[in-house]
Amino acid sequence: MAESPDRTAGRADRILDAAGALLTRLGYRKVTIEDIANQAGIGKGTIYLHWRTKENLFHALLLRESLRASESVLERLDEDPAEVIPHRFQRAVFLYTQRNPLLSALISGHTELMGRLRKHPLQDQDAVVTDRYLKTMTDQGLLRDDIPNLLFALRSAALGFYLMDSFTTDGEGLTPEEKADALAHIIRTAFEPPEKPSPANVAATAAEVSQAFRELAATYRAWIYRQDGTEEPV
Repeated sequence: MAESPDRTAGRADRILDAAGALLTRLGYRKVTIEDIANQAGIGKGTIYLHWRTKENLFHALLLRESLRASESVLERLDEDPAEVIPHRFQRAVFLYTQRNPLLSALISGHTELMGRLRKHPLQDQDAVVTDRYLKTMTDQGLLRDDIPNLLFALRSAALGFYLMDSFTTDGEGLTPEEKADALAHIIRTAFEPPEKPSPANVAATAAEVSQAFRELAATYRAWIYRQDGTEEPV
């Protein structure tokens, strides 16, 4: 008899939880599939029912944490469409990351791993949603359309806030909220038009962004919790 989807997903989450705990403690290079199986209290072969390589398992871990962040953002957009305004959006994502030990560690403490996982299996879908997001933002007047290489500039400005603590002590003594406020100030003054967007434009943007994120979240969820028997373990 085939397992129920809930049971399969629950087992996958247990494996990913084990991988996350070991990653935080040992680092990517030292963690083995055997370690993860022992930590999760399952057989090594069971892991290969879900992900046939160690790298794919950690892809799934990163995507699961990204999925949870997206779901948190979607909840905020449902409560208040104005959360889609770029400086508020970036502030909320930053605070969510700072309050999530595993996601924060993945981004700021494992730059080598993030480099390895940057080209994940769903990167094409990510790119489509990113293009859709930027087009909606600029078309509706929430982002300036005169900034060269907008995506690069926007991501570079935000990424520094995630990585600064790994390289300097300049942020010592600042709370996550104070750092988030500084990020929001940069985004607001550098990337948003000086005039406030109309409520109608904000509502239309929130609806479009929410739809795009929900579609991407469904794709993430299907990939993370699939049962994979198509590749050979390495």
